[in-house]
Amino acid sequence: MIRLGTRTNGELRRRTIPVLDDSYFKAEWMESGVDPALSPTVALIEQPPNSVLVPHFHRQNQFQLFVDGSGSIGASALSPLSIHYAGAYTGYGPLVAGPEGIKYFTMRSVCETGLVPISEAREKMLRGPKRHAQCGPIHIASDVDLGALKKMQTEAVIPLADDGLGTEVIHVPGSATLLPQRLAASAGFFLVVLAGTLIYADAQLGALESLFVSADEIMPAFVAGKRGLQVLVLHLPRKESVYP
Repeated sequence: MIRLGTRTNGELRRRTIPVLDDSYFKAEWMESGVDPALSPTVALIEQPPNSVLVPHFHRQNQFQLFVDGSGSIGASALSPLSIHYAGAYTGYGPLVAGPEGIKYFTMRSVCETGLVPISEAREKMLRGPKRHAQCGPIHIASDVDLGALKKMQTEAVIPLADDGLGTEVIHVPGSATLLPQRLAASAGFFLVVLAGTLIYADAQLGALESLFVSADEIMPAFVAGKRGLQVLVLHLPRKESVYP
């Protein structure tokens, strides 16, 4: 399976949603139905200024990519561009927005709606390993940075692990081919454009647009635009390997 997450789709699907006692905006950049085995989703969440999202968990593995504003998760400060990973049934928070609010993408390989407050954990949380990871802020490359590239550069900002979790930032010279590595235990990976352009088939993805490639998909051809590319690779573990 290959799915695209585009700014155009997000603009068309932006709406207000109630979250506990506040109103947030949610925009679906990538949608894939509700298949319980594989249905990758990317949603841009706009959390209002000074709001507090109580400690909670989700039933699916997820990445969050913080792209605008400021805030914190627990004791950890958040600023663009920060990354947070929480495994299924792993509690985190509170997620606190700063005075200008905070915007973040939530990215999962399986569609899920809603959250479960930690106060309800006794009834709804499954036993099993709890997994957290966080990194950032990541520097966004300028046109000058990309234009100066002579060869591909890869940095693992969340170390690649045996359970299929890991995050890499890759800088690709103009018109060069990108061939992301696979992790054997992962459900697949998201590519998120940070700077420049990513070309796939007839699509040209720009800043913050994304693409998901499932583990069973033949690796497609990805090419950097003429001015180069900075791309984030998010490897997402399989939930069923931990919670059958």
